[in-house]
Amino acid sequence: MSMRPSAKGTIPFGEHRTWYRITGEVGSGKPALVLLHGGPGSTHDYLLSMAGLADSGFPVVHYDQIGNGGSTHLPDRGADFWTVRLFLDQLDGLLQGLGIADDYVLFGHSWGGMLAARHAADRPAGLRGLVIANSPASYPLWLQEMEGLRAQLPPGVDEVLRRHETAGTTDSEEYAAAVQVFLEKHVCRVKPWPRDYMATHYEVYNDPTVYLTMNGPSEFHVIGTLRDWSVVDRCPDIAVPTLLLSGRYDEATPATVQPFHDLIPDVRWEVFEHSSHSPHIEEPERFGEVMRDFLAKLA
Repeated sequence: MSMRPSAKGTIPFGEHRTWYRITGEVGSGKPALVLLHGGPGSTHDYLLSMAGLADSGFPVVHYDQIGNGGSTHLPDRGADFWTVRLFLDQLDGLLQGLGIADDYVLFGHSWGGMLAARHAADRPAGLRGLVIANSPASYPLWLQEMEGLRAQLPPGVDEVLRRHETAGTTDSEEYAAAVQVFLEKHVCRVKPWPRDYMATHYEVYNDPTVYLTMNGPSEFHVIGTLRDWSVVDRCPDIAVPTLLLSGRYDEATPATVQPFHDLIPDVRWEVFEHSSHSPHIEEPERFGEVMRDFLAKLA
């Protein structure tokens, strides 16, 4: 169960606003744990269960990235607006605005893990540790691996997907149904999907601007602005203790995570044997143990 927030609200980000939620007390002596959700274009909702980590004394900060959830929506902005730099700047603004820039830990999930890695590579003075969860180190690598995962889908599914991708009809119900087969195998294997997870799903559906622009119409058809983006070249610059998490059935396959393991100097990698892309939902008890252990060692 998610714990009640001790604070929530919005802070300015340029002419826009960043929505945030804090569980636990900032300034209580332990670094704040800041959670970067995936997408890009997702929301904090599916990570709400992580508020429970506040019971280990680390205040937990959820926020919505610009363009989604409780933060400012900008459906009329073009591709040139939605850059990695925009999201890095928003994160910096959040850390400064909440007064936690001198003492914090980052947890980034999926795209959020790449974003967190890129932030960490600049060696901010207040960063104490980094968790990169279910994230690829590069989109070209991700796309390469997706070919293998698609080929292993039940007979006929990939054929339906490719037909719609070729025809440009990825907004059709048939495409959505075929995508669902992939999601239930490689993104979240819990059935039915929990309420928090569904909440994020609905948010993306209601305003898919960021996801469609930066990613594309589905997890494996990445034709957006991030299709060539990679953080591999910056991994050696990460100077804090780093924990890698991935699931045995993860869409972020071992090959996509390997560069983090090979190139980040102080790193360890935990694989969740019964999870795909969402171990915090799929194996919550072990996930909690692994996270608390990592945080305790940082403290």
